[in-house]
Amino acid sequence: MLRAAIVGCGKIADAHASQIRRIKGSEIVGVCDREPLMAKQLCERFSVARSFSDVNDLLDSAHPDVVHITTPPASHFDIARACLDRGCHVYIEKPFTIRAGEAEALVALAASNDLKLTAGHDDQFSHVARRMRALVRSGYLGGPALHVESTYCYDLSEPGYARALLGDRQHWVRRLPGGLLQNVISHGIARIAEFFTTDAPQVIAHGFVSPPLRRMGERKIVDELRVIVSEEDRLTAYFTFSSQMRPSVHELRVYGPRNGLLLDQDHEILLRLRGRRFKSYGEKFFPPLL
Repeated sequence: MLRAAIVGCGKIADAHASQIRRIKGSEIVGVCDREPLMAKQLCERFSVARSFSDVNDLLDSAHPDVVHITTPPASHFDIARACLDRGCHVYIEKPFTIRAGEAEALVALAASNDLKLTAGHDDQFSHVARRMRALVRSGYLGGPALHVESTYCYDLSEPGYARALLGDRQHWVRRLPGGLLQNVISHGIARIAEFFTTDAPQVIAHGFVSPPLRRMGERKIVDELRVIVSEEDRLTAYFTFSSQMRPSVHELRVYGPRNGLLLDQDHEILLRLRGRRFKSYGEKFFPPLL
């Protein structure tokens, strides 16, 4: 039996709890939140045996094999370090940590303790993402990827997370060094990062507050970002983050020397983009279907 625990019982914890319960042979042995009522409500709704308000009490009493950390990012480093020190595998919601040095320290600690440590980039392991990866490995592109484009949209009219952020000047996302971008864009960046072989590619980035937000009086939330990434004249990538683009999409395009691929995460669709076009005179007489 895999013994799982959750630290941080806010809204995102519901998604973690529901997915853990779907895994055969797993059990949520405890949940923890500094606010006891938050821990208790999650405990009751997901039939968890015990709730805690202190991480150390959770680790000492529930003895989890893996801990899901779903607290605000400022606490990720200390909680993850405590869990790794106690011999627990750790799953951390993005953003992984506030600063790169903290992330490097956690990776080193996990390696030295022979433990697993991961960021919450679950889209990287969806069925469609694994199908894409298999096609790339099979040689469908005709060689190494030459260009990659990742688009990640974030709808600020969404009534849950987004409106809470806009309406609360003290929201924890506003206190992140990178603000909204630091909290969200790692999903889209992770898509292109796996195609690069260097940890230090050339990056050109431009971010700005969108006109609709400026009209609302917002000056600090950067909700539009355009990025160009290149690696030694071998591979290039574009990353687009937008709260205003419509349709609001989450896509990845990969182009090789022979063919390309289009991954539509929202609809779990993977399209093969064939490099060679077969001539047909039928297109001169029949309009396209789309």
